[in-house]
Amino acid sequence: MASKIGHETQPHFSPHQRIRNMSETASPCDGRPEMTQLHPPPQTAANVESLEAYQAMYNESITDPDGFWSRMGKELVTWHREFDTVSHGSFAEGDIAWYLGGELNVSVNCLDRHLKTRGDKVALIWEGDEPGDVRKFTYRELHREVCKLASGMRDAGVKAGECVALYMPMVPEAIFAMLACARLGAPHSVVFAGFSADALRDRILDAGCRVVMTADQGVRGGRRTNLKKTVDEALLECPGVDLVIVHQRTGETGPDVPFVAGRDVYMADLMAKARPYCVPAVRNAEDTLFVLYTSGSTGRPKGVLHTSAGYLVWAMMTHKYTFDLRDDDVFACMADIGWITGHTYNCYGPLANGATSMLFESTPLYPDAGRYWDVVERHGVTQLYTAPTAIRALMKYGSEPVQKYDTSSLRVLGTVGEPIAPLAWNWYNEVVGAKQCTIVDTYWQTETGGHMLTALAGVTPTKPGSATLPFFGVKPAIVEPDTGNVIEGNEVEGVLVMQQPWPGMCRTVLGDHQRYLNTYMTAYSGNYFTGDGAIRDMDGYYWITGRVDDVVNVSGHRLGTAEIEAAVVNHDACVEAAAIGIPHELKGQDIFVYVILHNGYEPSDDLAHELRDAVKEGIGSFAKPAASNIVFVEGLPKTRSGKLMRRILRLIATGEESRLGDVSTLADPAVVPAIIAAVKAKRDA
Repeated sequence: MASKIGHETQPHFSPHQRIRNMSETASPCDGRPEMTQLHPPPQTAANVESLEAYQAMYNESITDPDGFWSRMGKELVTWHREFDTVSHGSFAEGDIAWYLGGELNVSVNCLDRHLKTRGDKVALIWEGDEPGDVRKFTYRELHREVCKLASGMRDAGVKAGECVALYMPMVPEAIFAMLACARLGAPHSVVFAGFSADALRDRILDAGCRVVMTADQGVRGGRRTNLKKTVDEALLECPGVDLVIVHQRTGETGPDVPFVAGRDVYMADLMAKARPYCVPAVRNAEDTLFVLYTSGSTGRPKGVLHTSAGYLVWAMMTHKYTFDLRDDDVFACMADIGWITGHTYNCYGPLANGATSMLFESTPLYPDAGRYWDVVERHGVTQLYTAPTAIRALMKYGSEPVQKYDTSSLRVLGTVGEPIAPLAWNWYNEVVGAKQCTIVDTYWQTETGGHMLTALAGVTPTKPGSATLPFFGVKPAIVEPDTGNVIEGNEVEGVLVMQQPWPGMCRTVLGDHQRYLNTYMTAYSGNYFTGDGAIRDMDGYYWITGRVDDVVNVSGHRLGTAEIEAAVVNHDACVEAAAIGIPHELKGQDIFVYVILHNGYEPSDDLAHELRDAVKEGIGSFAKPAASNIVFVEGLPKTRSGKLMRRILRLIATGEESRLGDVSTLADPAVVPAIIAAVKAKRDA
């Protein structure tokens, strides 16, 4: 019979044998025909010979993790001093560490070690906002640029161990900056350049940054964004910052691009005076490589901390095996470096593997819906990694924009950020891939460092919308939400947890280890809590059903509901707010907000627009809800203990009142019909 992935040591794929969870009257797979649609790999892989070879490697990684990861660490990493101990610690204690005693420098692994054998190979291709605006850097050239920037930063006083904030557009200098920080042993904190001044300020203060690296402006979709102006606004409340390094993306000057003498320095000037070789700092395997903020359910974003050796091994492994990396590949990850995808699959994974990585500044629809496919043709892209949001947007234009270009170089098509719906999966497969590419629907998180559930290109039979099977070293389980008991067998649904540590996982929340334990380690003791629900189907394949905690996923961007609510409540008119995510055709989820007003304020369309703009100011324009999704109410559904029942709010917002069930146990059941009426009135207005 089909195995219980995550509960036995070796996954066994058997499309013809089924087991049923007999404790349930109906299977979660019922009415889901896509769960039976198997797509064999259209090509064979170069790195894993077969599904049976994957099963053997996976089995070893679960039954002998230290042996497996010791071998991988020695094969993949160039060590200054080899490690003594492979792994340490447990989920229960929150003291996980990998490759103890080892010493390395991550930038050496991404650059220096490639110079002898692939120094003249293109390491980085930058595709600017305008088609044909291209810059290319060989490994030798990239090494030189990184060394000059690192030398200049060291001359300016940047020291190992101090965190440097990056608020950068999608330009090569952003990669220079990340690798320069790694060379100096200075952890970086990259903040997505769409965040507001308030959000940037909070992240700078939380990380204790003294140095900020930014650009005069960002360019995207034919529009300019005043990044330096946003930085200066944030720094009004960051007295500890005394150095701002500015890349001149557009060369614009004037009031929109302020410059503070004595604090600000142009990156080009810093590099022009610097030595083109910088001695790399020797770092311990568990020294911090970077901090990256992710939204949490308590309002304050979490500074997720990743260390050097374990993360590097994980980035290299997942990049190599998921995408079946080959020497002549051109790997195009279309994500922003402000998110973990950009860290792992624009920078560290590809460069440590000696690959050619593409950095994309523009949007999939600029100047038209053929932009991605133009890029694929001109650069000979072999792997394209993008978000379902982009795929849904491109689907609207049909097949014609794709067919105008030669996309035959493509071998692997990846998706990231949220589950991809079967309709979009099939379009991606048939129109873009011409049924000749493997679709890898990758499931992972900022906290995991890299892929957790994914097909391996050329190896794993795929299903439209499924994350398929676990990556090496990943031991998933489905548990009962209330009891935490493991649900055995297939055709089951529950909360997704991980039962075994892996090298790439984050180690703590910066400055708040107890929050790390509370968020990930205590919900289901002895397991890592993903915060996601999942189905394991009749073949042991995993399907992510969505968040079970208070996080909304908008266009692949995870936003804490408390973070959104805090921005709304910051308006004088608002006394309380409740934010939820609702389905959206293009963005995956949209934000819907219920608002209670202070006495003396009246609901109005103008006020709804003001509250929408409050979210824009507090978080960023990408997070703002539509004014039509802001509903004024007199009360919110809460239990007698004060817990907000978001499930009720979500069902009302989506017009599913018939599924509410018994609400009599609420502290005030009368609020429910009042909320239903308010939403209906808004919808009918």
